[in-house]
Amino acid sequence: MQTLIIAEAGVNHNGDIELAKQLVEVAADCGADYVKFQTFKAENLVSKTAEQAEYQKQNTGMVESQYDMLKKLELSATDHQILMEHCKKHGIKFLSTGFDQESLLFLESIGMELWKIPSGELTNLPYLEYMASQAQPLILSTGMASKQEIADAIEVLCSKGKSKEEITVLHCTTEYPTPMGEVNLKAMHDLEKSFACRVGYSDHTKGIEVPIAAVALGATVIEKHFTLDNSLPGPDHKASLEPMEFKDMVKGVRNIERALGTGIKAPTLSELKNKSIARKSIHLQGNLREGHILTADDLEMKRPGDGISPMKMNEVLGKTACRELKAGSMLKWEDLV
Repeated sequence: MQTLIIAEAGVNHNGDIELAKQLVEVAADCGADYVKFQTFKAENLVSKTAEQAEYQKQNTGMVESQYDMLKKLELSATDHQILMEHCKKHGIKFLSTGFDQESLLFLESIGMELWKIPSGELTNLPYLEYMASQAQPLILSTGMASKQEIADAIEVLCSKGKSKEEITVLHCTTEYPTPMGEVNLKAMHDLEKSFACRVGYSDHTKGIEVPIAAVALGATVIEKHFTLDNSLPGPDHKASLEPMEFKDMVKGVRNIERALGTGIKAPTLSELKNKSIARKSIHLQGNLREGHILTADDLEMKRPGDGISPMKMNEVLGKTACRELKAGSMLKWEDLV
């Protein structure tokens, strides 16, 4: 099964539709499966007095309310239609996360083939119930969540009609950027074992090593923020990959998928040609007369390995040379009686 790679544009368009279209093009060029945006009405999402997160203050260099910050990052209904058409044009699938009821209804009206529940909505009962009513598969992000909160969310989804086969649970650490010591990739195994769902990873670290490692550990979905330029103003640019980095990540993920193989140990076709070169055969240390009975002192193990295998040593000992044999020659069964 190929890993689903979501290029998280998020709000890195800065409210500019032309910038958003460029992000679509970059995501497609990098080989992502989906490019994901965020759909919200600031007045429905946050109170006008809610403060920014500390990372948002640091990354924007501004002290303003969440409302003021988010209001500038909204995408209109027309913007969404433009982006969906642009995705079709460039051969990449469109995805957006809705953050309020009005936005969810709008996304439903334009047609989503996949839904993503963001970490912040994991404890939002009405939101979860709405998501459970949708026919499409769900991705559930679990940043900031305890196992009990995750269990409660999955219980809501399943009680309203979703099966666990339709839910992919993403391990996530909601800090931008996430310190390496707080990634805890092995938590994916805990999630898979505890909830019997497919698992994935939503990454907020710097660099590309962690999402690639997540695939090696069994992630079926990778979500990663990207931007055109880390130096652009905005809350998420500094914790996002630039285009070449994102392309390298996709390449790394695809290479790891191929490298994981079948899980069954067996020699590969490419290495079989090296078998005789790397392995050893039984050779003679000295000259032997016809009729000589072979002992261990007569023998040595040397490359190449296309003669008698050293594993047959005990079968050779005590055999008789049926002809004169020269020192350094590779022993053959026809030399013995």
